[in-house]
Amino acid sequence: MSGAPGPRTLVTGATGFIGRSLLPALRARGERVVAGSRRPPAARRGGVPWRECDLLRPETLPRALRGVRIAYYLVHSMGGGRADYRALERQAADAFARAAAGAGVERIVYLGGPAPDGRPSEHLRSRLEVGEILRAGPVPALELRASMVVGDGSASWQIVRDLAMRLPVMILPRWLESRTRPVALEDVIAALAAAADLPLEASAWFDLPGPEVLSGREILERIAALRGRRIAALEVPLLTPRLSALWLKLVTRTEFSLARELVLGLQGDILPRDERFWSLIGRGSLLPFDEAARRALADEPHRAGLRPGLARVEEALAAWAAARNPRG
Repeated sequence: MSGAPGPRTLVTGATGFIGRSLLPALRARGERVVAGSRRPPAARRGGVPWRECDLLRPETLPRALRGVRIAYYLVHSMGGGRADYRALERQAADAFARAAAGAGVERIVYLGGPAPDGRPSEHLRSRLEVGEILRAGPVPALELRASMVVGDGSASWQIVRDLAMRLPVMILPRWLESRTRPVALEDVIAALAAAADLPLEASAWFDLPGPEVLSGREILERIAALRGRRIAALEVPLLTPRLSALWLKLVTRTEFSLARELVLGLQGDILPRDERFWSLIGRGSLLPFDEAARRALADEPHRAGLRPGLARVEEALAAWAAARNPRG
């Protein structure tokens, strides 16, 4: 009797926010999964085998892609703070597309970002460029575009969560009036899992909108309300995104270079073109923002990583809100 068949699904970026949640979801569907990382653990972890997969070292890709039918592309370089990350992103995407073709991969699934109404920031431009490169390659690629993913570990969620939970008075720059459609982590994971089986004649892209259109201000207010708080707001229209990023450095755990790029992407509305993908996969009910936010807050590992001073601020604000609203 021959041995067990090899893995058929590769998840790159398996140690990241999305990858960590996608692995168990794919296994629950009965997929044979292998996890890819630049620095894989020495032993099997999470019930899946691990392979070295460094997109900036193309020599690691053939082995990582061996026996793979579906390859998930969940890697990006922005978090490193390098000025040349757009060039690195293009280089990595091109190398992956060529290696996937050489390995006989049948489909690439990529999670990127949405196209804004106006000129995209460097971050959004890079995410869109990666999608274009993958879709232009020899292997059919399905690009899914999500704006803010609501879940513990998401950089964009972490920024708004920290702002809403830590400031007794909120400075509201004009960019917080920009609108988007936040989507729950579990809905994004369901979309990615379903993307492997969606009939696809050629490369394509789809938006992944959440169920509600919310401005940045509304997002902050809704998060604060979950802890019984109301935000006292000061509107400062001249506080630009660049200055706001410096302000965020004092408030949020998010790496400064990453926070800066995310804020620069909020200079205009980031809204989906349509909701077709949810219909195509038969997902008719999406998690409302308040419930997604409530779950993300509950998932925090006892606020691990918070600086002691900021943790005390959060606790004091929560106690103050509870005293003012004894009925919750």
